Amino acid sequence: MDIKIVKNQEEGAKVAFEVFKEAYENGAKVFGLATGSSPLGLYEKIRQSSLDFSDRVSVNLDEYAGLSSEDEHSYHYFMNEQLFAAKPFLKSYLPDGLAEDIDAEVERYEKILQDNPVDFQLLGIGSNAHIGFNEPGTPFTQRTHKVALAQATIEANKRFFEREEDVPRFAYSMGLQSIMDAKQILLIAFGEKKAQAILNTVKGDVTTDVPASILQKHPNVTIIVDEAAAALLNR
Repeated sequence: MDIKIVKNQEEGAKVAFEVFKEAYENGAKVFGLATGSSPLGLYEKIRQSSLDFSDRVSVNLDEYAGLSSEDEHSYHYFMNEQLFAAKPFLKSYLPDGLAEDIDAEVERYEKILQDNPVDFQLLGIGSNAHIGFNEPGTPFTQRTHKVALAQATIEANKRFFEREEDVPRFAYSMGLQSIMDAKQILLIAFGEKKAQAILNTVKGDVTTDVPASILQKHPNVTIIVDEAAAALLNR
């Protein structure tokens, strides 16, 4: 793991963009993308850049179950607002939150990942060390699946909704093995609430209790953290 500690989110976005740009210039064709607050600065840098994605493909980590792509809380909507409207890709794939047949949707999305091997995967991390929506206890061999969200994840995401009860309880997500298939991984984390998860991910045991700890087994991982998120690493 290459751990890059930055002063704040603004510096983190700059460093993340350089890592992303280097992958792009080195020929990465398929980009695995993430949502949430962590990649917002990076997406802003990409929007402001001259990078052209008209010959590149994106696949997203996850999507809430039960939300249409037009719903302002969906990850389809998020990605259009934060990236795709300004920087359209040749193809952009996300799970279908309204899929009626769960097994068929899981199979469909996993086939997309198999047909479009990810060159560069962007990740955030939850306070319980989930990546994608792979909550603690998820097998490391898991591929695309429908997930029941942990209460900690629901609590963390309620800030994006008017009421906690509006937060979806299920989501479709790439599995941990799906994520590990990527050739290169960049994880971004900011804030003291992520400090324990980062410590457990980087220096703890590789255990399904800490989903992100599996990244210790990947040959090409960069982790960008601000001083707050890195606070426990040097103790």
